[in-house]
Amino acid sequence: MIKAVIVDDEEHWCEMLTALIKEHWSDIQIASVTHSATEALQAIEVYEPQLLFLDIEMPDMNGFQLLDKVKPLCFELILMAYDDHNAVNTINSGAIAYLLKPFGPIEVKKAVEKARQQIETKFSREQLDSILQKVHQKLHAIEKVALPTIEGLQMVAVSSIIYCTSNSNYTNFVLKDHQKLQVCRTLKEAENILEGHPFIRVHHSYIVNLNEVKKYIKGEGGILIMSDNTNINVSRSYKEMLLKKLQPGKH
Repeated sequence: MIKAVIVDDEEHWCEMLTALIKEHWSDIQIASVTHSATEALQAIEVYEPQLLFLDIEMPDMNGFQLLDKVKPLCFELILMAYDDHNAVNTINSGAIAYLLKPFGPIEVKKAVEKARQQIETKFSREQLDSILQKVHQKLHAIEKVALPTIEGLQMVAVSSIIYCTSNSNYTNFVLKDHQKLQVCRTLKEAENILEGHPFIRVHHSYIVNLNEVKKYIKGEGGILIMSDNTNINVSRSYKEMLLKKLQPGKH
């Protein structure tokens, strides 16, 4: 199921897109319809859509300003406007299609089908990448993981990762060489990528490398001091599992 978010300050365009999608595409779920860029930012963070319909001309914040706040883009983008003077910016934004208002069903169908093909191709490629990564790890004991970034897959040594932190619709991987790598995956998906390696979830926003923990400070949940001296709070719900990993013989 493809999750879509529609953003337009004019209600009739939202209603038209909603009706067309429900009529023609059973595999597209409209997760949210919003009428301002501010509301859209919240919807993108909550629903993590694969497809975004975005009006460029809105009063509080235009579409391009919104996109600057959610980069890297982890969704296919269909832009909408009353004129075509934004053509260059549209190309630079990475949009899959541009709907010139007033548009009709034919234009919408072409744009959506193009987006669906891109999403399906990306999903198939990600599935294959995931399968190959797991096979390679098992057969060859590879100590690297393939992390999907906006530029493509980046191979990173597992031992170089200190911790991961959630950041909107992507995850920051903090590495030993002071790099911070932005990965187009949620923290839950990052947890799946690191499965089988010495990582553990200690908070709804953090995964840590157990080999990089310098100290655990007692408390309701506690605090971890990592090898780069970062302090990470431990949620009470994760405390017991963490202590079992840190002191396996005492539990």
